[in-house]
Amino acid sequence: MDFGRDPILVTGASGFVGAAVARALAARGARLRLLVRATSDRTNLAGLDAELAEGDLRDGASVARAMRGVRYAFHVAADYRIWAPDPEEIVRNNRVSTENVMTAARDAGVERIVYTSSVATLKPLPQGAADETRAATPEQAVGAYKRSKVVAERLVEAMAAQGLPVVIVNPSTPIGPRDVKPTPTGRIVIEAANGKMPAYVESGLNLVHVDDVAAGHLLALEKGRIGERYILGGEDVRLGDMLAAIAGLVGRRPPTTRLPRAPLFPLAYANEAWCRLSGKSDPFLTVDSLKMAAHNMFFSSAKAARDLGYRARPSIEALGEAIAWFRAAGKIA
Repeated sequence: MDFGRDPILVTGASGFVGAAVARALAARGARLRLLVRATSDRTNLAGLDAELAEGDLRDGASVARAMRGVRYAFHVAADYRIWAPDPEEIVRNNRVSTENVMTAARDAGVERIVYTSSVATLKPLPQGAADETRAATPEQAVGAYKRSKVVAERLVEAMAAQGLPVVIVNPSTPIGPRDVKPTPTGRIVIEAANGKMPAYVESGLNLVHVDDVAAGHLLALEKGRIGERYILGGEDVRLGDMLAAIAGLVGRRPPTTRLPRAPLFPLAYANEAWCRLSGKSDPFLTVDSLKMAAHNMFFSSAKAARDLGYRARPSIEALGEAIAWFRAAGKIA
């Protein structure tokens, strides 16, 4: 695909998935414009030849300025917190920022937009892998983050129905290099690799290399159908198997103690209460995470493979690269 010389706007490029998308575009010779907050950590922007547009996604005027002259746009940024003292803040942030980006893109006449949603907007199946037909309502979503992504995705779908040229992608659980913050899954990788997860609550998740997710974004830009959603996933993995794989990669013994969910709820409530009192913003155990663990978050990328030519590498490769990056960053001993 020829990107031309008009700038391509990427939101969230200082973050995990956004940085991977920006780097995939740079590797294809795209002219990049990155919308970042003045206070954003610029670690993931190192080495990128890009124009930086400072602004806040919640400020429609700054988004509109960044969108001027743009041919294509990738809205990757999101408030990716599983927990917050005020959960509705997460919903407001993701709804308002998405509406601002889509409105600015429409008003600027952007040729094509890729919106980064999440498999959080889909209902998992009791057995097997869910696909794009399993759309959830806000009431069915567990926790503020998932509800926020459902609300934002429905907004994007409505604007697509009104003519906005937007394609939706739904990454599963990305892992790999440049997870600076880190993400909740990245925290699990770090804790497990450092031998600090002697026990776990069994669940299931779909692991995908972040660079495969980025490649899927570019495929969606080129081949995706307007208004459609595409799961960008990888391999369905039980959490116990993931922890065993991490242990094997770092030369540790895997945890063997599986904890029941029910007795952990009082601890989760207490953990959240302590975080509210202390001002800590990232509890490791939350009520919503325990509720989510009741479901296997298994998903099929068959539609993206068929329609876009999407492919994903084995999860063990993604875990290996994540561990190597975290070790180089000093997060794994």
